[in-house]
Formats: sequence, structure tokens, C-alpha cells
Amino acid sequence: MSLGRYAILVVGVAALALLFVWPLALPRLDAAARRAVLYGGGLAVVNAILAHFLVLWSDRRSTRAFFGAVLGGMVGRMALLLGAVATGILVLELPSLPLAVSLLSFFVLFLVVELGVLHRRRQPVPGPGR
Repeated sequence: MSLGRYAILVVGVAALALLFVWPLALPRLDAAARRAVLYGGGLAVVNAILAHFLVLWSDRRSTRAFFGAVLGGMVGRMALLLGAVATGILVLELPSLPLAVSLLSFFVLFLVVELGVLHRRRQPVPGPGR
């Protein structure tokens, strides 16, 4: 799946998730907590798209390049997320609990999406009886 299509999928999943959660849980939160939920979701969207970009970039490259992109990219993305979360809490004064719950919830959701997309990309390996 191309990066553009994947980005549309991720943003669509985020929008659908918020569409279902907003009327149920978010009206109980104050404005700062709602901003924190949106901020955490936005960070998770960017993280998911960057992860897919690294997978696409490393595809058909050497094993060393693949692991460098995936593992190095993971460390880099974690550092960026840490900086963005710290900025959200310390500079933007967003409440930490809604931000963390939102970020982790969307992260898990996008991990499931990513595994599904990667599983579909995988070429079937011919074996006995096929």
C-alpha cells in the first residue's frame, strides 16, 4: 500500500474512532482534556505514518538497511514522541492522563492496522500442496 493510501487509512481510522468516542466519553471531559485527546491522537497518526514510510523505504534494500531503518526509526520516533509529549504537557499545559491514554489507545489501534496491512503485503510462499 502506498504511503498516501496508508495515510488516508490512518486518518480515516482516527476520525472514525473519534466519531464513536466523542459523544460517549469526551463530553465529560473539560476543554483542556479534549485538546489533550486530540493532541495524543494526532501524535499517534504521525507516528503510524512515519512507521509505514520507514517500512516502504526499507523494502527491497539490504537486511542491514532494513534493520537500520526499522530499529533506528523506532528509536528516532520514540525520541520525537517523548519530545512532543513533554512539549504538550510542559509548554501547552495539556493534562497528562488524557494525553497518555489517547496516545496509547491510538498507538495500539494503529499497530493492529499496520499488522493487517503488512500481512496483506506479504507474498504467499509456495509450499507443499499448493
